[in-house]
Amino acid sequence: MSDMYRWADYYDLTQRGMAGDVEFYLDMARHAGGEVLDLACGTGRTSIPMAEAGLSVTGLDLSSEMLKRAQEKAEKHGVADRLRLIQGDMRSFDLQKTFSLIMIPFRSFLHLLHIQEQMKALACIRKHLAPGGKLVFNVFVPKISHLYEESEKMSLRGTFRLETGEEVAMWDYTRYDHFQQLSEVTRTYERTSQDGVVTERVVGRFTLRYIFPAELHHLLRLNGFKVTQRYGSFDKKPFDSSSSELIVVAELL
Repeated sequence: MSDMYRWADYYDLTQRGMAGDVEFYLDMARHAGGEVLDLACGTGRTSIPMAEAGLSVTGLDLSSEMLKRAQEKAEKHGVADRLRLIQGDMRSFDLQKTFSLIMIPFRSFLHLLHIQEQMKALACIRKHLAPGGKLVFNVFVPKISHLYEESEKMSLRGTFRLETGEEVAMWDYTRYDHFQQLSEVTRTYERTSQDGVVTERVVGRFTLRYIFPAELHHLLRLNGFKVTQRYGSFDKKPFDSSSSELIVVAELL
């Protein structure tokens, strides 16, 4: 992989989130009326707009490469003084303070691959949530037919144009382990020159543990949270049987 395009650069180029998600989280942060903690903040896709809006934000991520990219973007946008970036693990962090809003955007809670890891993360979150504070995050809703159709296949997730006129294609090969509720993804970025020649191919792997809505509800309650709101989209439509996304707002019991 070239020095110019690292994994974080390709991630930043292709991961544009879901329609309305940044605006939704920004609205939640404004109403929270205090400091915000963005877990698995990545390259700052959600944190930086919040800092630009004048909010005090702490972003935590496991990847130093992602955080380096986030710092560069924060400096470029002139908000480095309002965005504190910390390398850490959402399963075991201790920031010695509490937050009015703790958020886990872009389905990042699903990177916790075992129930014990989920419970450790929720214990850390509970410790860092201010009285009356809110935990907000989103996950996709597993549909068995969709998971079956997608398994063991290479799928084109999108193509993205660079300023140079080059193009980047993002491919996913997904394998499911339904017994453990795991989705193992091999992601390939192919960079193509203007004349159609592939000049770079970058491959990375990650695993998600999908979670069913009823399972998530019980997991939160078991760990000291009550679900106060559930949405099926980022424009706050009610969550129902047709929803493909579950957005949860929870508070301490």
